[in-house]
Amino acid sequence: MSVSIIAAAALLISAFITDIRRMIIPNKLTAFFFAAGLIYHLVASGWGGGGSALLGAAAGAIPLLLLYAAKGIGAGDVKLFGALGAWVGPSAALYVLMYSILYAGAIGLVMLFISRPFTRRVFTGAVSLFVPGMGLSQAGWLSWAKEGKKFPFMLAVVPGALSAWWTML
Repeated sequence: MSVSIIAAAALLISAFITDIRRMIIPNKLTAFFFAAGLIYHLVASGWGGGGSALLGAAAGAIPLLLLYAAKGIGAGDVKLFGALGAWVGPSAALYVLMYSILYAGAIGLVMLFISRPFTRRVFTGAVSLFVPGMGLSQAGWLSWAKEGKKFPFMLAVVPGALSAWWTML
């Protein structure tokens, strides 16, 4: 397994934990991983590697600026994809982005479905079985679905990254 994949996995795991617990991805986390990815690729591959890291960061962040402008995601998600792109390059960043958006759409559909009264009761029971200890009570998860609130995008990014890397192998 390459250094880039290990670093990207560390970034995603760290971002997942903070996003699930506090609905925020810290600037320090994304800035550190962006700088580390840029420096790593500069040292490992020279100016070409640095250019590829910058192109990857742009490929990850620029498409998400539209979603951010529409208030569909937070700024931390944009910066996260910039940092991720610095490590994995432009094509992998775009694959992760594509799969993440597909998973986010599926999560949104599930949230619409469970906002109905009967399915809300079923969902509450299921959450109590499968989600304890994730840092959110079942009431917190249910309120997102019921009130149409945003959910942590990392719930879609992690399976999106796994799907992208699985298809790219």
